[in-house]
Amino acid sequence: MNAELISVGSELLLGQIVNTNAVYLSQELAHLGINVFFQSTVGDNRQRFYETLKQAHERADVVIITGGLGPTKDDLTKETVAEFLGKKLVHDEESLRSIEAFFERRNRVMTPNNRKQALVVEGSKVLANHFGMAPGMVITVDRKMIILLPGPPKEMQPMFKNELIPYLVSGSGEQAAIQSRVLRFFDIGESQLETELEDLLDAQTNPTIAPLASEGEVTLRLTVKHADPAERIRLLDETEKKITDRVGAYLYGYDETSLIEQVFLQLLEKNATIAAAESLTGGLFSGRLTAFPGSSKVVRGGSVAYSTEVKENVLGVSKKVIDEHGVISHQCAREMAACAKAQYQSDVAISFTGVAGPGMQENKEPGTVFIGLAGLTKEPISFELTLAGGREAVRDRAIKYGCFYLLNELKRWNKTE
Repeated sequence: MNAELISVGSELLLGQIVNTNAVYLSQELAHLGINVFFQSTVGDNRQRFYETLKQAHERADVVIITGGLGPTKDDLTKETVAEFLGKKLVHDEESLRSIEAFFERRNRVMTPNNRKQALVVEGSKVLANHFGMAPGMVITVDRKMIILLPGPPKEMQPMFKNELIPYLVSGSGEQAAIQSRVLRFFDIGESQLETELEDLLDAQTNPTIAPLASEGEVTLRLTVKHADPAERIRLLDETEKKITDRVGAYLYGYDETSLIEQVFLQLLEKNATIAAAESLTGGLFSGRLTAFPGSSKVVRGGSVAYSTEVKENVLGVSKKVIDEHGVISHQCAREMAACAKAQYQSDVAISFTGVAGPGMQENKEPGTVFIGLAGLTKEPISFELTLAGGREAVRDRAIKYGCFYLLNELKRWNKTE
């Protein structure tokens, strides 16, 4: 099934608001295995919208329109859709009662133009709006759908999930349900992941596999449709195993988690404490870790040892290491982690040192990063990275890589050894 998105509103063309609806719908439709081949944004102009709708209807199985369902004269979406289909607009009594109740609850007078929001295209399936006033609609003509959704994201998103998806599933002729599972990967690019899984992606049917790259990570959303809950789980497990047999080394979690959250959960599970010594990252790692409720159970403390003097005189890195190898080195990263572990009496420790930019330091290019870990192996270990981007990008990616390395070692680590 192929879909096309039309976003209506002159404010979008003027850049007054960001079109987050198109992003949201594209991602959610991909998760459902529905391809989005075109997106259009059109202003509050009946003729231009009509032409855009005509073109979309000719080339897509499903046209989803957001915006233009409000009470004002420039809200022309349903009027134009009705004209295009040769249908009338009729009042939906349930929607009208809901709008009237909306004003009554707020002790406000309902102006006559708000009745317009209860108008729907005749013969349409009405989608209730529980977070606003204008209902949505689904009109099916010659096995093609035109779907109208409100423009405000706080209304559109719950309507899509709670009203539209169940209707689409039930209307397919199957008593099926949709279930998704998100696999989260790190330290592998989207192109490499897709190359490793190319045949699986090409052959996908049920479950579908939708890749998405975001902020240095890659996710795969597996989406299955089946009436039997046990069969849905079996299909998801079977597909996940095919994927992890190839790229399981990069898998770190599921669904809405993050690298830092997985580190936190692993520390809790291992009943382990951690300390940090941060130069490059300036305390960002500790700040993110302590954002979780209950972090006092795992976080002992940390040092922002930004200057060479503080690394030596406060943290305790030896002058010999600094003189011989510099502060941006494997040796310094390992000793920073070891010093933090000893100073804060933690089970494990992590360190970050490097060059965030824009200039060079110790003849090292911006983006050069060293990460040290202590307490997880017999001797402290370290990792070297060359990261692209500006200062904040380098610092953010350094933390993510630190979490990834830490997480991998924690999974192998036995605290009692």
